[in-house]
Amino acid sequence: MAKTISPLTLFLFLLLSSLSPTLATDYPLFTKSRWIVNKKGHRVKLACANWPSHLKPVVAEGLSSQPMDSISKKIKDMGFNCVRLTWPLELMINDTLAFNVTVKQSFERYGLDHELQGIYTHNPSIVNIPLINAFQAVVYSLGRHDVMVILDNHKTVPGWCCSNNDPDAFFGDPKFNPDLWMLGLKKMATIFMNVNNVVGMSLRNELRGYNHTAIDWYMQKGAEAVHTSNPNVLVILSGLNFDADLSFLQDRPVNLSFKKKLVLELHWYSFTDGTGQWKSHNVNDFCSQMFAKERRTGGFVLEQGFPLFLSEFGTDQRGGDFEGNRYMSCMLAWAAEKDIDWAVWALTGVYYFREGKRGVVEAYGMLDANWHNVHNYTYLRRLSVIQPPHKGPGIKHNHHKKIFHPLTGLCLVRKSSCYESELMLGPCTKGEPWSYSHGGILEIKGGHKSCLEGETAVGRSVKLGKKCTKIMQISATKMHLSLKTNDGSLVCLDVDSDNNVVANSCKCLTGDITCEPASQWFKIF
Repeated sequence: MAKTISPLTLFLFLLLSSLSPTLATDYPLFTKSRWIVNKKGHRVKLACANWPSHLKPVVAEGLSSQPMDSISKKIKDMGFNCVRLTWPLELMINDTLAFNVTVKQSFERYGLDHELQGIYTHNPSIVNIPLINAFQAVVYSLGRHDVMVILDNHKTVPGWCCSNNDPDAFFGDPKFNPDLWMLGLKKMATIFMNVNNVVGMSLRNELRGYNHTAIDWYMQKGAEAVHTSNPNVLVILSGLNFDADLSFLQDRPVNLSFKKKLVLELHWYSFTDGTGQWKSHNVNDFCSQMFAKERRTGGFVLEQGFPLFLSEFGTDQRGGDFEGNRYMSCMLAWAAEKDIDWAVWALTGVYYFREGKRGVVEAYGMLDANWHNVHNYTYLRRLSVIQPPHKGPGIKHNHHKKIFHPLTGLCLVRKSSCYESELMLGPCTKGEPWSYSHGGILEIKGGHKSCLEGETAVGRSVKLGKKCTKIMQISATKMHLSLKTNDGSLVCLDVDSDNNVVANSCKCLTGDITCEPASQWFKIF
């Protein structure tokens, strides 16, 4: 049964909150058109990892494997500046769960003796404290490491998410009372009102179910409830159909009593449009269709002047996910071009207890099963390209382009500083002053100008020089960069096994569903 927080308890919460660290960034955050900005009006890009804390133990995952400060530091070291920290609504509407159940009791309830021993070893200070205090401790640890937090109400009842059959899938379901939901949001917003690194609240994860409809979308009421309780945080609203669809807002604007705090969120996985889609289509054609679809279902909000937060995406990092591998190159190209805010699923190495099983490994996880090492360094390198902001208020604009190779997470760079240099893939942090003109000239500016030459042949390296050739963006995705050789043959930029850029016959342009085009995909942004 839901209870209200007593004045004494609330006072203690606020006292604890006032002891949290002050971060260097200028908080709170606001919105300025499609950008999230700080108090100075400079862009702050959210580059987050999801850290689950909504499963049955209601304790942030990984604390049986590593000290929470070590995990927080690892998050920062991997280049993330933010965590989307999930929580179940019952943590706020069930006072018995929040205040009377300790971490020790929660683990014992599910027979997690081994995991509890790990908590004793790595995080002994939280063993005998209530679940809500353990949740706060994680937030404060992240703050000490200059990591921002988005508090995400993931579901009502602690456990794994999500299916259409869940009793808390949509407003009005047996376990999703809108009034209790708003009460829980108010409590959570109040508790973290004075915690600087809590910069936003995501009001509900993946609305879905057989009865979900835009008519009963209560998000605006939830936004007002949060803002009234804590005017500092961004309010992040999710759409319909597992948060894959915001299209109903195209002709139904979100009307709120406050301004400069609204962010909209979207999810996109390889399975978002149904299992098997990335297998049964030509990848170029389908990726292009996905670009158009993402604009219709979510990207349009950028054009309307609102930030878009891609709050979940990811794929199996073990490398065997055929569809996920195809999707990932497409998604990264889109995210790089749009320069959106995002949160990858997930940080998790292994779960304490998921769907009735102990020690389930997260194939999508950024960390290994010990929560110590990076699971897949190539995957992290691919994400590193979209971690920093590339445009927006306060970002230094040099008007140079980057030529991004989504498959590798690298960019087109010169092998040497001479103007006739061959080309290769290298770190995207290398500030190559690329320019791409409407006439199709791809050139390096600054000092001696040099441009991509056509004096090559199939299998030969591509180089810069003075004899410029027209570079065309072909195929439906516009990611094949093609040129004509001396003999008039049409070739595309490609990459060999040593990351040298070579000319090869253009492949997989359309039709063939078995062909893999990603080695020839280059996104200019």
